[in-house]
Amino acid sequence: MLHLALTGNIASGKSTVAALLAARGATIIDADVLAREAVAPGTAGLEAVLERFGTRVLAPDGSLDRAALRQRVFHDPVARDALNAIVHPAVRRLRDTAVASAAARGDRIVISDIPLLFEVGLEHAFDGVILVDAPESVRLARLVHDRGLGEPEARAMIDAQWPAERKRAGATWIVENDGPREALPRQVDALWAEIEARAAARSAK
Repeated sequence: MLHLALTGNIASGKSTVAALLAARGATIIDADVLAREAVAPGTAGLEAVLERFGTRVLAPDGSLDRAALRQRVFHDPVARDALNAIVHPAVRRLRDTAVASAAARGDRIVISDIPLLFEVGLEHAFDGVILVDAPESVRLARLVHDRGLGEPEARAMIDAQWPAERKRAGATWIVENDGPREALPRQVDALWAEIEARAAARSAK
């Protein structure tokens, strides 16, 4: 099995690339989905979050109010580190389980979608890294015009991640998503051909 990581800064188009890779046959393991599972109602993760941050981050239906929690930790590095210490180990355990299931099924190409791959130091844990990138000005425009965020909030979200220049040096493949939407599938086709070739070479060993 070839296990790759997929990453990209906010509004880079990473989720679109993940969907295109899934359509071509990749098994996608989404860290955002796992993060929600890690703090679902009834989990030890949610109990730990409530113990640290209080019931103000709990929604009326008993689930985690992710927006309230995000507001609580976004400008507080100590609180953000505390949250990460709760969520990241749980997410890693869930990812390990998902990868083991994929291996048991005989899946050839598994891609873990991890937004903060480089920030948490996981880039060397995979057989290769796919980085989706776009210039900061393009990503800012997408956040403001497509997602309806105010420019100060959008800039704060961009600044909270490592600059793409630091990540490009550690990437195996880079998908440049600064052009028209119709150009992206062609790039992913070329990327997929390289990934399949690498998977075939691994199988032949």
